[in-house]
Amino acid sequence: MSKVRRRSKKGTSKKPVHSQRHPQRGKEQKTSQSYLPVFFVCGVLIVTTLVVYWGWWQFDFVNIDDNEYVTENLGVIGGVNWEGVKWVFTKSCAGNWHPLTGLSHMLDCELYGLKPAGHHFTNILFHIANSLLLFWVFWRMTGNLWPSAFVAALFALHPLHVESVAWVSERKDVLSTFFWLLTMLAYLGYVRRPRLGMYILALLAFAAGFMAKPMLVTLPFVLLLLDFWPLDRMQLGQVGSPEKKSIITLVKEKIPFFVLTGVFCVITVFAQQGDEAVKDFSMLPLKYRIGNGIISYFAYIWKMFVPVNLSVYYPHPGDGLQWNRVVLAGLLLTAIFALIIIRGRRRGWLIVGWLWYVGTLVPVIGLIQVGTQAMADRYTYVPLIGLFIIVAWALSELAAKWRYRKIALGVSCAVVLAVLMICARQQVGYWRNSITLFEQAIAATGDNYRAQYNLASAYAKIGRIDKAVEHNAEAVRLEPTSPEAHYNLGVQLFKQGKTDVAVTHYKQAILLDPGLAKAHNSLGIAFEMQGQLDDALMCYSEAISLKPDYANAYFGLASVLTKQGKKAEAIAAFREVLRIEPENFMAKQELEKLLNKQSD
Repeated sequence: MSKVRRRSKKGTSKKPVHSQRHPQRGKEQKTSQSYLPVFFVCGVLIVTTLVVYWGWWQFDFVNIDDNEYVTENLGVIGGVNWEGVKWVFTKSCAGNWHPLTGLSHMLDCELYGLKPAGHHFTNILFHIANSLLLFWVFWRMTGNLWPSAFVAALFALHPLHVESVAWVSERKDVLSTFFWLLTMLAYLGYVRRPRLGMYILALLAFAAGFMAKPMLVTLPFVLLLLDFWPLDRMQLGQVGSPEKKSIITLVKEKIPFFVLTGVFCVITVFAQQGDEAVKDFSMLPLKYRIGNGIISYFAYIWKMFVPVNLSVYYPHPGDGLQWNRVVLAGLLLTAIFALIIIRGRRRGWLIVGWLWYVGTLVPVIGLIQVGTQAMADRYTYVPLIGLFIIVAWALSELAAKWRYRKIALGVSCAVVLAVLMICARQQVGYWRNSITLFEQAIAATGDNYRAQYNLASAYAKIGRIDKAVEHNAEAVRLEPTSPEAHYNLGVQLFKQGKTDVAVTHYKQAILLDPGLAKAHNSLGIAFEMQGQLDDALMCYSEAISLKPDYANAYFGLASVLTKQGKKAEAIAAFREVLRIEPENFMAKQELEKLLNKQSD
């Protein structure tokens, strides 16, 4: 009897009561608890990002690209309509074909009109979504929660990313990256469970990203990097597990991605050449592009660790490039690459992080020069993810040897992120309006023609003509061959009553760019004021020949013809004004006067 009892006692299960009665509830509780750190990370990412960009409702549009993309874009400001949709898919904007970006701006105009707060908020929402997606994708790929969280936090809070978020025109950055990360997520799903539907979903997200910004040109190569680490699908030696595939097989798997890349690259080149956005080699020889690119590769790394003196515009040095800096930057980059090769044999994250950074910067490093900048903070939005991977996993490996690992690692990461938040918060403040933005750019970079030019325009818009003249004059000093700078300086001097000096700058603008219709028109106005009616007539006529639907030039022409007593010709000119601008009140009034006199 005692043996039986003893055996029975020994065989009795010691499971918790709740597990025996409600096994499913116990399983759900365990699952919810395992996701608590994930929810915590997501919450921190959302809150800290909102803190950095808090006050966005007070931000204005800025006078660089925002007018082309939104405030003066007739295809966008009308909101969502069929004509606008047709326009964004068939026309390029500022040298880019990105219909999904155009559609997103149209939707913002539909929802918020031209109130800038809503447009800024949309950018912030996309940035938060990108941070969450980045965290989720790397966590699901690597299984390492905290390094993935740190990568996402660095991405969300780094000051170099402020430009992509706080600048309404850079909607294309945050939107294309959203689809970039969705492509990675769909690709991960395909790798885990190979299905045609998931592969097609990855291709669709990839194509959508291209229609937001052509930055996704390097994404197929990034997918190959992910096959190496962390997905571990790439067989490099003779012996490997059955799940691994050769490099050739993995490249073949990406062929549809490469085909789409080729198609969209052709579209992009045509769009940029059509808008003359791409600078040819006669304007900027290849050696200067390569030299500036080498410096930029190192400069971005430096600014990642020391994010100071950031600027919306960094002037290109051109033939003033300092070759000793090029050599020094080249040597440092070579040393970094050699160290990564040596240390990266058993650290896939080190090789992938570096190649991610180097590779994704190639389209924007300046070999194909678009615009006149030397570098741009917005170009780091995707590439810095590679360096963030290196930092996060290196820190995790280093901390494994620490005695109080969790505490030390947590405190260190918190301090780093707090410093980044402070720096980013300060950088966000500069984007409040055009004046604060370009004053900071001048303070950060010194002699900066583009910043002086745009700062002058900002002061002119609020009626500070004295400050506009001051900064326009500085822009002309820095870039004496700029027709736009001479023209703007002439306009502001004319408003100050300095007509003779204004005429000098109008003539210089025309000499530099004979096709600048507005300079011919403004010169006509100055001549008319000085009583030189024949000269004014010639200027207005030239402006109309250059720009046939130039209502202001027709109005000036009609005004001169009226003064010369040529009523019939003046009436015809005023009618042209009303054909172009049917609601032009002054033209209606002057035409009515002439018709009344003619009837008398």
